[in-house]
Amino acid sequence: MEELRAILQPFYLYFKAIHLFTVAMWAFSTAVAYRNYILPTFIAWERNPQDQGAIANRNLAMERFDKGAVLEHIAFPLVLLTGIIMVWLAGWPWLQLNWLGLKLLIIALIFVPMEAVDYYISHGGGNKRKIRQTGDMQQYEHMIRYHWRFFKVTTPLVVIFVPLLFLIAVTKPL
Repeated sequence: MEELRAILQPFYLYFKAIHLFTVAMWAFSTAVAYRNYILPTFIAWERNPQDQGAIANRNLAMERFDKGAVLEHIAFPLVLLTGIIMVWLAGWPWLQLNWLGLKLLIIALIFVPMEAVDYYISHGGGNKRKIRQTGDMQQYEHMIRYHWRFFKVTTPLVVIFVPLLFLIAVTKPL
């Protein structure tokens, strides 16, 4: 392993560049779509839950959002991989309560579980387009509502903890 570290060490800044690019892609790839399309569409639907036009707009927006989340879901594993490589190459301690430990704790407790659920509801068994194609509209409606609840819970976490992770990574306060 030390030989591999010695070979990769000169490329540390390249791993860091990839890490920063994929962090930005992960953190911001769905923000515009959420704010400008999902949020207003769901607010309109909640105001008129029986309006067939509002329901159709809601469903279309969510299916398109699922498809658009692909960039975010490609980026997140790359964020984790490049982060692990950088920690290993730099020889930083993993389990100390310093800036890195705090950052890893936030990622492990908040973002890894959040992304696991997000992968499922966007691409796995919760993918709305795939469910619609089966004709199970009861399951479709269930997953639309589940995804909306997911957004309601996770949006405040993202708004708080993504900037906090950037602040911790830049300032290294501990």
